[in-house]
Amino acid sequence: MKLVVPSLEYATQFASLCDDFLKNDPQNAEYYLQGHAHYTQYIQGLLDEEKGINLQEGYVPCSHFWLINSDSVLLGAIRIRHHIDNEFLSLEGGHIGYDIAPSYRGRGNGKLMLKLALSKAKKLGIKKVLLTADEDNLASRKVIEANGGAFEKIVMGKVFPNPLARYWISCQ
Repeated sequence: MKLVVPSLEYATQFASLCDDFLKNDPQNAEYYLQGHAHYTQYIQGLLDEEKGINLQEGYVPCSHFWLINSDSVLLGAIRIRHHIDNEFLSLEGGHIGYDIAPSYRGRGNGKLMLKLALSKAKKLGIKKVLLTADEDNLASRKVIEANGGAFEKIVMGKVFPNPLARYWISCQ
């Protein structure tokens, strides 16, 4: 398994990921729907976001990666924000956000994807990353803890008003 940069060559795999979310986790499918409808524009937007081009208000440069297995199945997506120098990111968004396709959860894919992403964060010059998870999202919390996440505290989100567990991981 490996992390790849999103590109046009993965259009079929991305469509399968979207379908999996729509069918099995529609609440979290929204982030991918633009790509499902306008794939080429979506990919360009991700590449621009990494370079800090055309950022939406409150957004920071962010590198996107997809976890692909040996059969070229897209198992998940992970985002590494280059810094967290705004109120939302420093409190509740953190440096890294990720999703595993619903059909591939519970198999260690999240742990592996985060492990691979930590080396990417280090290459971006990030020494220590903040990750957050809903307090009751035990699966995500286990992924973070399995990668050395040191629990800091529970905070109440402002943008998404729910309790969040905050963790820090060294990118050494």
